[in-house]
Amino acid sequence: MAHSERLTDSPLESTGRIYLDANATTRPFPEVIETVAHHQRLSWANPGSRHAEGRKARRVLEDSREKIAALLGALPGEVIFTSGGTEAVNLAISGLTSGLPEVIALTDGEHPSTLECGRALGLRGWKLTPLPVDREGRLRTDELAALPWDRLKLVSLILAHNETGVMQDIAELSRRCQRRGVPLHLDAVQAVARMPLNFHETGAAALSLAAHKFHGPRGVGALLLREGVRLSPQLYGGHQEGGRRPGTEPVALVAGMARALELCLSDLNRRIETLATLRDQLEAGLLAACPNSRVNGSREHRLPNTLNIQFPGVDGEALLVALDLEGIACSQGSTCASGSTEPAPALIAMGLTPEEARSSVRFSVSVDNTAVEIAEAIRRITHVVQRLSRR
Repeated sequence: MAHSERLTDSPLESTGRIYLDANATTRPFPEVIETVAHHQRLSWANPGSRHAEGRKARRVLEDSREKIAALLGALPGEVIFTSGGTEAVNLAISGLTSGLPEVIALTDGEHPSTLECGRALGLRGWKLTPLPVDREGRLRTDELAALPWDRLKLVSLILAHNETGVMQDIAELSRRCQRRGVPLHLDAVQAVARMPLNFHETGAAALSLAAHKFHGPRGVGALLLREGVRLSPQLYGGHQEGGRRPGTEPVALVAGMARALELCLSDLNRRIETLATLRDQLEAGLLAACPNSRVNGSREHRLPNTLNIQFPGVDGEALLVALDLEGIACSQGSTCASGSTEPAPALIAMGLTPEEARSSVRFSVSVDNTAVEIAEAIRRITHVVQRLSRR
């Protein structure tokens, strides 16, 4: 494997722990850490300043903007830097819904950053209507005609689900949005660098992403906003990012995000194949060793790195604790919803019972994992599941 694909020696060799929670966050590539450190040392000035130091930082910022735009099929002026995916999602939803309250369509089982922003708008008179999904978590395009298109002001769709990995076919939804003049926002936080993606080809008005999901630094993300689409700023106090997102830009973090994206997309098809091989190894091993286990969501249309699996009769919270003690890092879903005792809304929207949803766990691999780790993970997970099943 290339240097950027193996971050260090195997974590299994160095710590005994196996990290299978890449959808929560990924470790920055060494090249990304070096890029951030380099620009913290040499491009530390305010990019809005007109002196030589400021102009130097501005060049790094704009070079990074151009690189990100080119890699994602956007124009440089369509890239708005944010503090991460949550802010990018909030900026899109709140910024595209100015004016008198009407209707927003959101996917059933949305990420908390989208759902809670929608609920906040609901307190101001906006009505939320669901985009229904089937038992595999896929958008039901046959029900799109029933949406209140005359009153819709925004449609927001999670392109690849953080909990199940299910990827959506947006072609029909995008066509309807364009015909009706309704802006479409795509939450692509999990999708970027894990599936082929071109912003202009999606037909979307806006697209959100976060660097730490693709081995970039935390604390930086972006909103891609199609040229000509009006966006009301949600913060005030500066002219940065074309007046759409004020605040001094974190030049070093932006440069790190651009470097991470460049590395991840340099050979995307091979990376997808590598991730899918590791995921499929994990899936096959667990299904064989735990006979009652079942995969949640579409097995054909999902991210190559994500496995959401239920172990009937096993409490998911107890399983997480036991797996952590066994050196396995995983989750039950969105980290943004940690602490919630409610079953995952995405699984309920797919028709699972609360008991089935609570017995489900998400494993998500990255290029930092190896086949040896996955084999060991299967052994440990099976041991824990069988022990908890006997209680």
